[in-house]
Amino acid sequence: MSSQRVAIVGATGAVGTTMLEILTSRRVPVSELRLMASSRSAGRVVPTSWGDVTVEDLATADPAGIDIALFSAGGGRSKEYAPQFAAAGAVVIDNSSAFRMDDAVPLVVADVNDHAVADHHGIIANPNCTTMTVMMAAGPLHKAAGLERMAATSYQSVSGSGQTGMDVLAHEIDVLGKDRQLLAGGGWSEPGSDLYSRPIGFNVLPHAGSFTEQGYTDEEWKLVNETRKILEAPDALVEPTCVRVPVMVGHGIAATMFFSRPVDVDEATSILSAAPGAQVWGDDKVPTPLDSAGIDDVLVGRIRSTLGEPGGISLWTVGDNLRKGAALNAVQIAELLI
Repeated sequence: MSSQRVAIVGATGAVGTTMLEILTSRRVPVSELRLMASSRSAGRVVPTSWGDVTVEDLATADPAGIDIALFSAGGGRSKEYAPQFAAAGAVVIDNSSAFRMDDAVPLVVADVNDHAVADHHGIIANPNCTTMTVMMAAGPLHKAAGLERMAATSYQSVSGSGQTGMDVLAHEIDVLGKDRQLLAGGGWSEPGSDLYSRPIGFNVLPHAGSFTEQGYTDEEWKLVNETRKILEAPDALVEPTCVRVPVMVGHGIAATMFFSRPVDVDEATSILSAAPGAQVWGDDKVPTPLDSAGIDDVLVGRIRSTLGEPGGISLWTVGDNLRKGAALNAVQIAELLI
């Protein structure tokens, strides 16, 4: 691999700091590292394997000379600054939803549709963290048998809302947990946070994202549209439900899939056991978000044949949404470019 001049945009956020960690642990050949964030973080000095790096203000930073820019600064900043970086010669790998459904921008899950990287015009999009996790199972199965329809229910951790989500969960568990009797019998009081539409501590919230058309949230529409684009299966039918759960890190998805031909458990298990970036766990130790936290692989378990309509597969996937769901995949795309 040839050395590259790399920038992390949104470097002080949860995903940005994970990007830096992964660049270091995977020994990506970086000749120069630049870190950029909002003005409130500018001037902070971050120790790295490439020396102490001072965080630059994104609004005034000069993108000249950057080869690869890893963006995790939110959709608004991506729309404003990513084209500027691309025009200056960088390849932008963007973690927001700003460009995912742009026909001119490839949407890439490393180890699933690597070939799409070659079609970029300066910007490559990282899929949504929930879509990414289920694609590590759906992708290999689709390649073998052709996915026709999928019903998917997500169980999304609060870190999908960033550090704020994690802080809110910790706060609400502390407040609501002071009287367990109220949790069991009613009479609990609002914990005083407004990030989510209902409390998340000791609770399950069938509402992840913002409500949009037809009563579905934008998170649910991402599952539909991104699945079709990544798999190059525009006619695939996807029935999504996205749920927020009181978990710090790790998104899980329960999915039932039907293909162009019947697929049995033995075939599905064999395909997924050979798939890169995935680990298949048996029923003796079912995979959970706690198991997925801090590791690169997506965990796959509960593989079983469908009951009501034979020929399909039901399974469970869970992955660290800050790693494969965001930072790791962005770095893997950078490695494909290099």
